[in-house]
Amino acid sequence: MLPAALLAGVCAATLASPDPLDIGFLLGAIPPLAVLSYGPAATAVLGGLVVAVLLVPAFRLDDPGSADLLTVGFVAALSVAVSFVRSRRDAQLVTERAVAEAAQRAVVPPLPEWVGPVRCAGLYRAAQRGTLVGGDFFDVREGPHGVRAVMGDVQGHGLSAVATVASLLGAFREAVLDQPGPESVAARLDRRLEVDSAGLRHSELFATALLLEFSADATEVRFVACGHPAPVLLRDGRAVELEVPSGTPLGLGLSDASPPTGFTVSLRPGDRLFLASDGVWETRDGTGAFYPLTERLPGFADDDPAVLAERVWADLVRYGRTLQDDVTMLVLTPGTPESH
Repeated sequence: MLPAALLAGVCAATLASPDPLDIGFLLGAIPPLAVLSYGPAATAVLGGLVVAVLLVPAFRLDDPGSADLLTVGFVAALSVAVSFVRSRRDAQLVTERAVAEAAQRAVVPPLPEWVGPVRCAGLYRAAQRGTLVGGDFFDVREGPHGVRAVMGDVQGHGLSAVATVASLLGAFREAVLDQPGPESVAARLDRRLEVDSAGLRHSELFATALLLEFSADATEVRFVACGHPAPVLLRDGRAVELEVPSGTPLGLGLSDASPPTGFTVSLRPGDRLFLASDGVWETRDGTGAFYPLTERLPGFADDDPAVLAERVWADLVRYGRTLQDDVTMLVLTPGTPESH
């Protein structure tokens, strides 16, 4: 609104003043300002209005000479040309941003509300501004062996880690269909990272991951942790961090020497599983204290799992002030759609 407001203000001031005002120089700023917000047509109209105001005797604007009019006219014409170039670049940027967003959503698509007998809600906030995907990943899939879920964190964050995230998610989605247990799914992901890093010199490519497999009736869940923070069980108004045996991270080539060990937990009606990346667990306040996730989770409980994740995120932002890592949360609630 600034170019139009400036033009209107100059005109109103000159008409209201009993004496001529030496403010005609302000009109020269209007065409360049119009470039920032308007297209070529609107910029040309504003430029034409500026020249017209300078020529109309009623405004008594400094009695401009031919040199002043030529200068303003040249600036207006140049502004129209610059506006044309900016408009084309803006259109190209919008297209590229739409393509990038579609590509990132293809890597980590939105979760369905229900996957088999498990209700799902996820929250993802990438550390790199302007991106939807970083070094964290999660997915929930149903296969012949039940509902399986994964949450992981690739070395590094931002767009540089997206290729590794895409590779691991592809391996997970294949393994859901043919691997007999979460331990073998973890071994498939480990091999995928080893193969990807084999052709890279001095590669230190690795990832942490937490894999889950629900029984057919969702009364039990089996965990396999590969260097990833443990899940939290919400039950009867309390939040308990489960003591899942933590194996080595994926991609280090140690799975054969020390294969991951599974851990099974029985579930009750109303139980919820809360999975979080280290971006949540390792957030610190001004004194250096870690975010007390298990202490605060019960106070954020809600009938809607998505609300729980959003409340934790809002509290995390207030607690940590500046977040340097990707933040990922996954809330899994066993049950049936009819029971909710």
